[in-house]
Amino acid sequence: MGMTMAEKIIAAAAGKESCKAGDIETVTLDRLMSNDGTTHLTIDMYNNLKKPRIADVDKLVWIIDHNIPADSPKTAASHKKMRDFAKEHGITFYEGEGVCHQVMMEKHVRPGELIFGADSHTCAYGALGAFGTGVGCTDYLYAMVTGTSWLLVPETIRFNLHGALKKGVYARDLILTIIGRISANGANYKAMEFAGDGLKGLSIADRISICNLCVEAGAKTALMEVDDVALDYLKAHGREPKAIFKSDDDAVFSEVFDIDLSEIEPIVAKPHFVDNIVPVSECEGTKIDEAFLGSCNNGRIEDLRVGAEVINGKHVADKVRFLVVPASREVYKQALKEGLLDIFMSAGAMVMNPNCSVCWGACQGVIGEGETLISTGTRNFKGRAGHKDSFVYLASAATVTASAIKGYITSAEVQ
Repeated sequence: MGMTMAEKIIAAAAGKESCKAGDIETVTLDRLMSNDGTTHLTIDMYNNLKKPRIADVDKLVWIIDHNIPADSPKTAASHKKMRDFAKEHGITFYEGEGVCHQVMMEKHVRPGELIFGADSHTCAYGALGAFGTGVGCTDYLYAMVTGTSWLLVPETIRFNLHGALKKGVYARDLILTIIGRISANGANYKAMEFAGDGLKGLSIADRISICNLCVEAGAKTALMEVDDVALDYLKAHGREPKAIFKSDDDAVFSEVFDIDLSEIEPIVAKPHFVDNIVPVSECEGTKIDEAFLGSCNNGRIEDLRVGAEVINGKHVADKVRFLVVPASREVYKQALKEGLLDIFMSAGAMVMNPNCSVCWGACQGVIGEGETLISTGTRNFKGRAGHKDSFVYLASAATVTASAIKGYITSAEVQ
């Protein structure tokens, strides 16, 4: 019987020729990423071990990205603990480089790898054909000290993408549409695999955006077939694949969806669930207090180009805050070079340092009681971006920027 991409990566990590959905395998990890959201807890647990050790320090990557710069003495202490531990043990460490998943994609992830990240959106690494999955502190610590872990091999849902997205429609609209179709529980502990002729028209930025949000459908991981687009990105960043896997023709999928990309329309996810999707037109006129362009889902240079094109020569609406947050230092520098940040600032937007920012809802752009945010962040749960009685709508970079200009939710087409 053939195997899926997920099964092949897990089998390789387990040192076996094959495995199937439902098997429990002991695997060797290729890489372990952790950020300042929880690393201080991992360090505390590590220091309480009787014989603490790190199995392979070269596999660890630690990144401060959630609350940077530190917003309080408590955060500063947490950062110092992480910084000092990383220096003491020789752990690869980034501070001020950007959002963890963007930094990982730019500097570390390779096709065929099995990666644990102490962050739920680690599934973004599937854009390069790597099995990335989020874990909690305890699982992370075990993998950190042993180099191994166990995995229940997930079933796979296959999405065959056909055709191309229409002008003014983005990968963000596509994945929100998919989540709305299968529901926020539609892929619980499953791999979401993407293939088909429609892949060739999707950039790496598009692919990251799609894979990144798959956890919002409950997915254990997301995977895309590795093609020339992925290999060109890898080469441009000085890396080679570990291995390139493709699902066998006779692989078993729990479900198969065929999606015509030309049928996708601009989408908004309404409060308070990511699968509560409607066409932008159904939210037309909804007043906003803040707009956010950034995050590990939509803070790449391609997203900033879209936003800058929409807002160029226009201005942010009165009484609306528009925060623009490049996902990494690399993105920030490129946006500077292209003059995109000048466009945003001239239009009245606030350009912030690379970090999780509003998406995290803890250090920048926090919204108050009764306020409404339209965001390219990852989630719109109740209280996600601030007060428990606030409202978060999710949309593409184009829709978010157009809404910032008008002061209410609207499509970029209406501009």
